[in-house]
Amino acid sequence: MSQNNLLLAYYGDDFTGSTDALEFLSRAGIKTVLFMEPPTPAQLARYEGLQAVGVAGLTRSMPPDEMEQVLLPAFAALKALGAPHVHYKVCSTFDSSPQIGSIGRAADVGASVFQAPFIPLLVAAPALGRYCLFGNLFARMGIGTQGQIYRLDRHPSMSRHPVTPADESDLRLHLSKQTQKKVGLLDILQISQLIEQAQQTLEKTIADGADIVLFDGLSQEHLLQVGQLIDAYASSNRPLFSIGSSGIEMALGGYWEILDKVTPASVWRNTGKVEAILVVSGSCSPVTAKQIEAALANGFAGIAIDTTALVAGADIETLLAPYIQQASAYIQQGRSVIVHTSIGGDDSRITAAHQQLLSKGLNEQAIRTQSAQLLGTALGRVADGVISQTKLRRLVIAGGDTSSYAARALGIEAVEMIAPVTPGAPLCKAYAPGKPVDGLEVNIKGGQVGDENYFLTVLKGKPL
Repeated sequence: MSQNNLLLAYYGDDFTGSTDALEFLSRAGIKTVLFMEPPTPAQLARYEGLQAVGVAGLTRSMPPDEMEQVLLPAFAALKALGAPHVHYKVCSTFDSSPQIGSIGRAADVGASVFQAPFIPLLVAAPALGRYCLFGNLFARMGIGTQGQIYRLDRHPSMSRHPVTPADESDLRLHLSKQTQKKVGLLDILQISQLIEQAQQTLEKTIADGADIVLFDGLSQEHLLQVGQLIDAYASSNRPLFSIGSSGIEMALGGYWEILDKVTPASVWRNTGKVEAILVVSGSCSPVTAKQIEAALANGFAGIAIDTTALVAGADIETLLAPYIQQASAYIQQGRSVIVHTSIGGDDSRITAAHQQLLSKGLNEQAIRTQSAQLLGTALGRVADGVISQTKLRRLVIAGGDTSSYAARALGIEAVEMIAPVTPGAPLCKAYAPGKPVDGLEVNIKGGQVGDENYFLTVLKGKPL
């Protein structure tokens, strides 16, 4: 494969967000493969006709110094691919803080590697119910639903996020706590100007010293305008580094369609219903909690992991073996099963596990990082065990902070989109040479994604 065929490369700060970007590139007709690590030339050669490459990272759950150690070589590797655009993909609710998952630190690293004139920042993603107005982010309750829209700092879920609770909706102020770089804004009125005027406004904003430029957006038309504005600054010789949600992919994909560079995909594989699915969930979201409850009420079996024992240091093989056997038995009986570490943020296991980690002398930052790694790895190992013992065809991994660890525990090397399910969480094919999960259908969803019947929808295989 010639690397010059690449239109875009991206690094996702977690697995669920990375599959979100994968979906919107694939929908735009851009052949994309998402890897767990920056791909080697030998890995790239296995996939013919690639136009975009993604890497599903773990930086959302890392402290800034650790992020920098990971991102410096990762960004350099993506820059070397020769794609005109390199995107640092973050959650559409801008999950981050100065202590964990710092988007500001990612901006600092990206600026040092790419040396571009400015860093575009686009978080608005109307298809996901994410809107930015005069620099303030608004989010719908539940992606792919008709839930109410809230300002981010008043969002019932995001304002109570267990790791990075949202206490500021103005993304410029939020980011100013994480980086010294100056953040400019093209607001909704400026984005709505004729393209020539918007270009002049952007040029002036950069000339006035903005290192990062935040773009407002309420509609796909606004995203198309942003796509045209930022594409003018990108080339294979000097890639443009951007930060944002999958709004970046929506913006560029839509603009490239106008230029006839790409043709949107309109036909997807008919996935159909499977006999049973396995769901492994590390999500604390109230959205996922309702989905679990709805699935349990409709015949799914539930298995609750003893997270206190897990974080206390119990032998993981001994602890997980009964869960694997129980879940395998359900699957062999044709019954779908959900293995979960919590059902909502009020689950008593969250407090108990937190107290257990505190008793070990860990600070809050270390607790957050270790919790995601422990829980995600455990869920991945349960899934691996069940897949090994059954003829499972379809797996769901739920939870933004834990999903990356679960995927790595499964040995997944890369995924490619098969069909849509709900915006932001496509059904994918897993590539994992020599591992039980190789070739399986895998769906990876963030905590905020989907309506109450989400898991039933994945079981039935009915894309939107």
